[in-house]
Amino acid sequence: MITNDQSFQTHRVLALDVGKKRIGLAVSDELGLTAQGLETLQRNRIRDDLYKLDELAKRLSIGTLLVGKPLHMSGDESRQSEYTREFADRLARQTSLPVVFWDERLTSAEAERTLRETGASLDQKKRSVDRLAAVLLLESYLEFRRESLAKVEDETDG
Repeated sequence: MITNDQSFQTHRVLALDVGKKRIGLAVSDELGLTAQGLETLQRNRIRDDLYKLDELAKRLSIGTLLVGKPLHMSGDESRQSEYTREFADRLARQTSLPVVFWDERLTSAEAERTLRETGASLDQKKRSVDRLAAVLLLESYLEFRRESLAKVEDETDG
């Protein structure tokens, strides 16, 4: 599910897994091929959070913000969806960057399963789950973008 992303230009994408206490972060490479986890942002005041994310986006030359959209398994929006949308709207105003909302169902569960399989301690899991969820979110988006671009190229070739 994509909104606000009509182009498939090559630029860095910053993915955010927005929570009330922490924001998991991941960034793509310049070609939009890989996702790398960044240090999780410990939430403070919203104004401080927006400022830190704006500075990070500038430093990394970000072209798009990818924000995980928390949905119920049914696909319906949750209370957290509303909070996330409001946060993303404020972040878009702060950074002047386009925001893409991406279905994040199961990313945290997959991140926790992956960390459990690696034998990570409880403390390691707490520190890593948000970052890994952001990486999984970004990988999903980048894969979709690559597949969509390949489909468009196939249609124009044929």
